[in-house]
Amino acid sequence: MENNHSSPRGLWLPLVTPFRDGALDEPSLRRLIKHFATEPIDGLILGATTGEGLTLDEEEAERLTSTIAAELARIGKRAPVYLGLSGSDTRKGVKALERTASWAVDGYLIACPYYTRPSQQGLLRHFSALADSASHPILIYNIPYRTGVNLGNEAMLQLAGHANIVGVKDCSADPAQSFDLLRHRPPGFAVLTGEDALFYGALTQGADGGILAAAHVETRAFATIRNKLMEGDQAGALSDWRKLVDLPRLLFAEPSPAPIKHWLWRVGLIDSPEVRLPMTPVSDELGARIDREIERCRPLRRA
Repeated sequence: MENNHSSPRGLWLPLVTPFRDGALDEPSLRRLIKHFATEPIDGLILGATTGEGLTLDEEEAERLTSTIAAELARIGKRAPVYLGLSGSDTRKGVKALERTASWAVDGYLIACPYYTRPSQQGLLRHFSALADSASHPILIYNIPYRTGVNLGNEAMLQLAGHANIVGVKDCSADPAQSFDLLRHRPPGFAVLTGEDALFYGALTQGADGGILAAAHVETRAFATIRNKLMEGDQAGALSDWRKLVDLPRLLFAEPSPAPIKHWLWRVGLIDSPEVRLPMTPVSDELGARIDREIERCRPLRRA
């Protein structure tokens, strides 16, 4: 069965969720949207890992999506918005899809069931049931080092034939698996890397883009690398990547999204670097490193 939805591609941002004094920080959220509306972002992911989705209650998640939809409409920016969902109970997943069907989202990013480590057949049936129930297209999130289970290519390619499954955020951490998926995927099934540090390599092998937390910073630089590769300028893209490759290492030196929130706070895009437990703020050492990098980058941006 061919896919009936447009495939996600390009540079997608898994947006942080700003908090202040324990609550959703709507002024900072609107400021983020206003800023990134001017950047070369092809889509947004809300309430996923970087957005601390597991710490959001239902009311907060709905307010997050409605606030962003209203701000995008006010600005006049058109961009697809996907909502992150996760869980280990297929029935609860179906209910979550029914509950959010009327929300202001265009699709879902759904992680493999965590902790329970189902079989490949279980994963196949899980995602099939969700896709059958969803009112919007689904992007699978395969990240075995977080969930404890890897969705292999045999099951993935079967799911790729479902009309309501448009692609995968690939964090399999297995280069051979990723390459073989790119070789054998059907037309219209998008593969976007979720490994920021592997962005350039994934693009050279045929990935359609990336869902990159590090793209909160130096957004245009990430987009330019993909554009240069699409134009056939591999030497230029590689040169740009060599200048950028240390940024993901810095922003993932401690658990994400604390380092990214620290950076966004320091440059005035959010009012607080607050994260929710069990996440904790960056260490003083990493905070100082990030501050130095911000100062180093400022003259380059003015030049």
